[in-house]
Amino acid sequence: MGEKYDALMKNHTSTLTPPPLDSVIIGSRWVYAIKKVPDGSIKKYKASLVAKGCHQQHGIDFDKIFSPVIQPTTIRTVLTLALSNGWCLRQFYFNNAFLNGDITETVYMT
Repeated sequence: MGEKYDALMKNHTSTLTPPPLDSVIIGSRWVYAIKKVPDGSIKKYKASLVAKGCHQQHGIDFDKIFSPVIQPTTIRTVLTLALSNGWCLRQFYFNNAFLNGDITETVYMT
């Protein structure tokens, strides 16, 4: 959790500030996961800070939502192309990936 928090602070993703009285405040929470290797032993503990989207109201708290999820069919297609063409495949792990662009709205989160 400390590593993720440090990355958020280093990338200036937020600013600690008191919200105005008439603002909508979105809740947040830390989500924890245990990552294991194939033999079942623990590889690492993972933490992510997420907004409680269930507190948002359509037309008030959000405009667009995008969740990048790849379909299993796409993965199989890419693997088949790589195998049939003799391509080399590599796997990368990004410790902290900030995939979303800058937002123009002011969002208050607890």
